Amino acid sequence: MSKSLSLFLPALGGTALILGAAYGVMSRDHGQAEIEMLERRMDAIAERADRAQDDAAEKARLSQELEARLAETRANMSLQASGGAPLTEPAPLADGAYGLGRAAHEAEISAWDVDILPDGRGLPEGRGDVWTGEEVFAEACASCHGDFAEGVDNWPVLAGGFDTLADEDPVKTVGSYWPYLSTVWDYVHRSMPFGAAQTLSDDEVYAIVAYILYSNDLVDDDFELSHENFTEVALPNAGGFVIDDRPELEYSAWSAEPCMENCKDSVEITMRASVLNVTPDDGAGEMEEAAHTPEPAAAAPIETAALNPDPMAAQGDASAGERAFGQCKGCHQVGQGAANRVGPHLNLLFGRKAAGLEGFRYSESLERSGASGLEWHADTLDTFLENPKAIASGTRMSFRGIPDAEERADLIAYLRSFSDNPADIPEADPTAAGTDHDLDPAILALTGDPEYGEYLSSECTTCHQASGGDDGIPSIVLWPEEDFVVAMHAYKNQQRNHPVMQMIAGRLNDEEIAALAAYFHRLEQ
Repeated sequence: MSKSLSLFLPALGGTALILGAAYGVMSRDHGQAEIEMLERRMDAIAERADRAQDDAAEKARLSQELEARLAETRANMSLQASGGAPLTEPAPLADGAYGLGRAAHEAEISAWDVDILPDGRGLPEGRGDVWTGEEVFAEACASCHGDFAEGVDNWPVLAGGFDTLADEDPVKTVGSYWPYLSTVWDYVHRSMPFGAAQTLSDDEVYAIVAYILYSNDLVDDDFELSHENFTEVALPNAGGFVIDDRPELEYSAWSAEPCMENCKDSVEITMRASVLNVTPDDGAGEMEEAAHTPEPAAAAPIETAALNPDPMAAQGDASAGERAFGQCKGCHQVGQGAANRVGPHLNLLFGRKAAGLEGFRYSESLERSGASGLEWHADTLDTFLENPKAIASGTRMSFRGIPDAEERADLIAYLRSFSDNPADIPEADPTAAGTDHDLDPAILALTGDPEYGEYLSSECTTCHQASGGDDGIPSIVLWPEEDFVVAMHAYKNQQRNHPVMQMIAGRLNDEEIAALAAYFHRLEQ
């Protein structure tokens, strides 16, 4: 036994020594690897710190450059305001590039470069005569400017006004005031017709300008305007303008400290905007005037002597009147199932008081006429159909009237057929305005979000008035939602001819059209 122990103990000690040496070697290698890893991390952190320092230095340099440019710009503005340099002087070129955007393509430049200069530069080839111009003007311009360029309501007058520029209230027209014909061509081509800008062809623009010249007695009725004879036309007031010398003579005075109090000994009101007829009548002016003027006497009933006598209603042809009603059914319905749409239904019209149909919102002007005793009979309808503003000057109806007495008589006879025998109306053939096309019922069933419609409406109210006015552009306020949706899809599918509306409707999806319909239907006037 003792011999076995003496042999086992040395062997055990040798094994322990070998294991200890191996552990020491392993510990040393692990420590070296950890040191190397930490050194690599420290190098990476130092590298990132160097890059951040370089970025900060570059941003500081750019900031200093921008501050220097800003100081230079402010100094130039101060110099210009004090008269040291003309404001028309081109801005200095910036050093280098900002790295924004790209160079414009030739097609993009040409799309914007449409201005016409007085010497004829920029004019496209084309021609148009006075008689063609009269036709195009009547279709595209007369609703605002009148058939003879005399202006409708407060829309601009384009003809006449000669020898009035020195008057207290000058009439500034193409003939009396404008210096260059190029301005007329450029403006018509760029901005007209109102609400459908740049839809006229070049030849139509030449024709309209020729007609405007003829309306001002500047050319004969056989005149044809073209790019070839354009510069031969001189407008009467071409010499009535001077070179703008305000930068040299006045700008320095304007830079002085403005007067803010006690700048005038006395202030007098010489005229009110409502009297000058330049401010829409919203009722506020009437309340203000009431404080200064005695209350007027009650309005007398409308005198029938002022109405058209014997309007031929009895001799009118109701069949022809049904065809004439085609120009009315965009807003009105009559016959079986007729309902209020943009305008009131016209069943049982004869004998009805003006603005007397319950549930429909009329203009204040027509309500005043009804309150004054106006009723719809053959004579009053004939006068109204000839010129609606003769009965109610502030009517919202965008209808210019029917000048032909026989056509009016036919229409009155047709309307009478729905009033003389009310019991027969349910059996009458339906004459209500139908939809423009067969629209998917799922589209008509969409419920529009009026708040989303309000967000989308800004493009609509560029032309259509949110107040419900219809000066030159039809009102869409309070339209029935179904009518609005049907009309917009008719434009979208190009079943209604109006290039601007086709373009706008084409950009809208079904939900957006429904939202706009909901918004305008609920919009208060």
